[in-house]
Amino acid sequence: MSGSVSSTSILAWFGLAGAVVIGALDPLGLGPTVAPVAGLVAGTITLFATGAVAEHLTALLFFAFAMVFSIAPADLVFTGFASKAFWLVVSGMVIGLAIHKTGLGARIARALARLFPANYTGLIAGLIFVAMAISFFMPSSMGRIVLLMPIALALADRYGLAEKSLGRSGVALVVGFACFNPPNGILPATVPNMVYVGAVEKIYGVAPLYGEWMLLHFPLLGFGKAILIWLVGCFLFRQSVTIQTETEQSSPLSAEERRLAFILLFALLGWSTDIWHGISPAWIGLVAAVLCLLPGVGVLPKDAFKQINIAPAIYVASILGMGALIADSGLGALLGTAMADILPLAPGAAVQNFFSLALGGGVTSLVSTMPGLPAVMVPLAEPLHVASGLPLQTVLASVVLSYSTTILPYQAPPLVLAIGMTGARLIDATKLVVLVGILSVLIILPLTFAWWRLLGMI
Repeated sequence: MSGSVSSTSILAWFGLAGAVVIGALDPLGLGPTVAPVAGLVAGTITLFATGAVAEHLTALLFFAFAMVFSIAPADLVFTGFASKAFWLVVSGMVIGLAIHKTGLGARIARALARLFPANYTGLIAGLIFVAMAISFFMPSSMGRIVLLMPIALALADRYGLAEKSLGRSGVALVVGFACFNPPNGILPATVPNMVYVGAVEKIYGVAPLYGEWMLLHFPLLGFGKAILIWLVGCFLFRQSVTIQTETEQSSPLSAEERRLAFILLFALLGWSTDIWHGISPAWIGLVAAVLCLLPGVGVLPKDAFKQINIAPAIYVASILGMGALIADSGLGALLGTAMADILPLAPGAAVQNFFSLALGGGVTSLVSTMPGLPAVMVPLAEPLHVASGLPLQTVLASVVLSYSTTILPYQAPPLVLAIGMTGARLIDATKLVVLVGILSVLIILPLTFAWWRLLGMI
């Protein structure tokens, strides 16, 4: 173990040294405005990726360095605290506490446990199936995580997976991953998809159709990626389970459970129909959280909020602040343009062009994060189309491949939310994301190339 800690520390120190050089000396010629941002981002990513210090401490370091060295104004650095994702994390933790305290989560878990196989692989498969199924009518990844995570953790209890155990961490991370990554194959199911559609429609005057998207992306980015997550999740986190026997008699819903069920039904209806009413899932979640806490209406005691651990919310705020800093400084666009110049694109080299576009966008997402990648890459589709000789539709579709191939956890706010709600270890999340990413490059991308060629897109 000491060797592992030592190697992690060494890697972190090298990364931090490089970040200081980038920010202070500007060897890349980024300019006096962008270089400090690049250095701060590089240092923050290094600490998040290596896990050398706790995530909330890395978050506080990001805020402190940004302000002490005047890298950006306070309203930009702390923009994460005003974001919808931050408040969805807070409301999600309140709702999760309510589901746990009332026993409603355990009741639902008992019902699902009767349907799922009595082993870890069956539990993971069942949870992924549920996450995928609700993606078709519930368009918010964040909402899906807030709804499913307390139930998944109650199921982990039912299967005898103790607090802090590897298997329990796997349940939380797989549910978080399955709620946002495979649903990229379903048009209205994720934020990056909506950003992509909006950018394509605004710049190129076309909008993908639901059925067209399903045919193009769901077989591999949806179903195929779900299979990969299941396989990797079982490989990394599988442990023996002990199904807890039902010693208690089945009882009717308590008054608290009925009130909470009504609150959750309200939230579910709001999340499922946000495409029509336009109210963010964050504000629906916040109202649900307030109802859970409200005296006389809610289901939690007045001191319940003291049980909420604020550290994960600070972590989320730092991730979002870093994303805003990257976008505002122009660092993300700069990297995207550089990738367009560097990529080895040549008319007639279909395989080389396909993988260059998919992987180049994936590298860019390390800086832009997944939700911001379409805004960076879609405007570059025209010059990339000219350079590669591929149809414009194919170049645009490759952007979806890029933001569907997550490389590190911090890139995807829904996964950050899952970590924040459950306290799952960042190192476990990194193992899951990295291994799924590698297998996606080795398996999903080649199969996608063959599928698109069969469809006549390449």
